[in-house]
Amino acid sequence: MTMPRRMLVDIDVTRYYHCISRCVRQAMLCGKGIEHRKQWMEERLELLSNQFAIAVCGYAVMDNHLHVLVRLDPDSSKGWSAAEVVQRWIAVYPPKNLDLDDSAVVNQWVKHHTKDKAKVEVIRERLQDLGWFMKALKEPLARMANGEDKCTGTFWEGRYKSIAILDEESLLATCVYIDLNPVAAGISKVPETSPHTSLRQRVIHAKANGKLDSLKEAAKGSVAGSKASGQFEESHWLCPLDDRRRKGSKREGMLESFSLGSYLLLVDYTSRLSREGKAQVPSTVAGIFERLDTSAENWGFRLKKLLDAKKLCGSFFSSSRDRLRDLAQQKGRHHLDNLVPIKPVGH
Repeated sequence: MTMPRRMLVDIDVTRYYHCISRCVRQAMLCGKGIEHRKQWMEERLELLSNQFAIAVCGYAVMDNHLHVLVRLDPDSSKGWSAAEVVQRWIAVYPPKNLDLDDSAVVNQWVKHHTKDKAKVEVIRERLQDLGWFMKALKEPLARMANGEDKCTGTFWEGRYKSIAILDEESLLATCVYIDLNPVAAGISKVPETSPHTSLRQRVIHAKANGKLDSLKEAAKGSVAGSKASGQFEESHWLCPLDDRRRKGSKREGMLESFSLGSYLLLVDYTSRLSREGKAQVPSTVAGIFERLDTSAENWGFRLKKLLDAKKLCGSFFSSSRDRLRDLAQQKGRHHLDNLVPIKPVGH
């Protein structure tokens, strides 16, 4: 039986969710000859990440489906003024008769609508809601695609899948899985050149900031290169991998002291493991596994299960049986369906 969304998305359980949407009948509605629709989706993701109290941590836009990893940041919306709430909303849903290029008219429009305090609070709630985020992401593409095809009807399957990410290892595994989707599908040979992925977007940002050499050195296992590559992500629209708040950053990242360079090493290792069935574990990658309190064997097991799956089944993702057991008790359920089976110790 399908679990109600209110039980799947719970800020008290986790702020991270992996969302998957498929084109209706899994048709290649963003495939060969119409790949520009993937660019539409990337541009929309950037817009929404700047307006919602939701951070985009990773994504992959495929021919017939979409992966998005998000973090819910509802506390960030508490500091928005009424005017900022309305301005953010019209950036997402521009009123048809409002000239957004006329700042005086826009300011007057915003001032008028901030008088309705109840409506402002409704909008504030929407701007931190995952359901509204996914609706605002998918509907515009559906309308534009139908306009191109000169047709009407459904573009996306009605219900998107959301998977609650419960720990650091599962968070990293989800990031890597999403970024390796084009490689697993045979679209790209190496992860960093995979089009329409968060990894490619991060590499492009590094190049624009003159940090490509640092990333290349990091990919070779250079610790210095890895550290240097972790300092420029704060200016990017994607959520930084490295959480540097203890080092003075005002922006929250995903994992403390985990740079983009380290992530590239992990993705490269996993990509080789996926393609060749085996890969040597560099000392830097071994250090990542040690930090996550896991092993190369367990990591390979989880990622192989993910990348080989034709369809992801499960509404939660954890590397810990105890975490799943405790959460099931909290929700009054016998058990929770984990995305990947937890490998027995010693196997």
